[in-house]
Amino acid sequence: MSAAGEAFPWRRLMQLGLGVLRLPPEQFWRATLREIAATLANETREPMPRRAFDELSERFPDQP
Repeated sequence: MSAAGEAFPWRRLMQLGLGVLRLPPEQFWRATLREIAATLANETREPMPRRAFDELSERFPDQP
């Protein structure tokens, strides 16, 4: 129970993580609340421009 006497909103968090963000269950359950909140905050922004994405991909390649 929280300080206000309400249970943690697991159902809503699962709807957001699994439904809205479409996280696989394994990733959802491993994520911290802070990571999920940051991802949700990013959902309301404009997509990253392709040029910025390409620059990040060059700086941080998936494979060494």
